[in-house]
Amino acid sequence: MAVAIHWATALLMVALLASGFPAANTIDPGAKAAILRVHAVLGLGVLALTLARLGWWFIDAKPAIMAGTRPFVSRAAKTVHALLYVVILGMAASGIGMLLLSGAGALLFGGASGTLPDFRAYPPRVPHGIGTRVLVALIILHTGAALYHQFVRRDGPTGRMSFS
Repeated sequence: MAVAIHWATALLMVALLASGFPAANTIDPGAKAAILRVHAVLGLGVLALTLARLGWWFIDAKPAIMAGTRPFVSRAAKTVHALLYVVILGMAASGIGMLLLSGAGALLFGGASGTLPDFRAYPPRVPHGIGTRVLVALIILHTGAALYHQFVRRDGPTGRMSFS
């Protein structure tokens, strides 16, 4: 279950980032609304999967750090994973906050008419923007570490994250 949640979250995160950056830079209101509809739904999907993953740990324990891992590396891995969860939850909160405070949720999903607001005018926009950059950095660290362990150290972390 944890493996399925991990990879579903990873796929949604790629789609979320691929929709978020264009949404922030699109000027055409119709195109921006269309992108934001997809972006918001993807964000809720990532939130649901993240909460499911956290909940799953109450049923099935978190996987142990790989044998032979140096203490510093173990602490770094735990820190990156914890930060991933904190940032994902913060991004979801700030995204939901922007939709609610700006009234954009009603425009995008409730059938209300009007133009999209300037999201920069709402306080959750700043942490959402900062969170995006922190999230990208954490994803690069996480992916880089997995690739390093798989291809340089050859201690096989991807075997732990496969469906076999």
